[in-house]
Amino acid sequence: MEAMARILMKMMGIMLWLMVLVAMAVGGDVKYKDPKQPVGVRIKDLISRMTLEEKIGQMVQIDRLSASPDIMQTYSIGSVLSGGGSEPLPKASAEDWVNMINEFQNGSLSSRLGIPMIYGIDAVHGHNNVFNATIFPHNIGLGATRDPDLVKRIGSATALEVRATGIPYVFAPCIAVCKDPRWGRCYESYSEDHKLVEAMTEIIPGLQGDIPAKSRKGVPYVGGKYGPSEV
Repeated sequence: MEAMARILMKMMGIMLWLMVLVAMAVGGDVKYKDPKQPVGVRIKDLISRMTLEEKIGQMVQIDRLSASPDIMQTYSIGSVLSGGGSEPLPKASAEDWVNMINEFQNGSLSSRLGIPMIYGIDAVHGHNNVFNATIFPHNIGLGATRDPDLVKRIGSATALEVRATGIPYVFAPCIAVCKDPRWGRCYESYSEDHKLVEAMTEIIPGLQGDIPAKSRKGVPYVGGKYGPSEV
């Protein structure tokens, strides 16, 4: 019996070692996780591995009230948001926000493919969901200033505070051209004059960073990083 037990133990050890070797071999061929591969190659490789359920999950954005690490892992959810007033707890600190987002992200990274989620938040006139953040006048008031440079600096200040809470994505700016004040969200429009609204889009490089003069057109740019994988 002891001899049989020793043989079984050796066989189990060999099987475990073979499983490790197979895992290493498969892992070495996962192109979508290799930052040295071209973006197109990484995307093609990732999509080829995804099930229909995972593709659907990646196109879904849920409110943080519906999210949990387990849900992020199980359903491969692509994005989480905080709508108006949606916060981790009353008077949450920047650390509270970071901890909450990290928990969701850990769930996403524990999924079968380990695709990170993107967290988004309403930060249209400052990081307005966060306690003690700087709140700026809403767009209708900023439009009245006729000052695109001011709006750009507001974008930069907002970006700093948003990133301090671990969030890379804001639902801004609103570039609606409001023609009728009876529309309930007319205050989110800079002006009824489309030329002024166009001028106020200076907030975009404020939020994202200035695009270098020689950068390729049509390639996303955020704070010095190029390509869809960096957005």
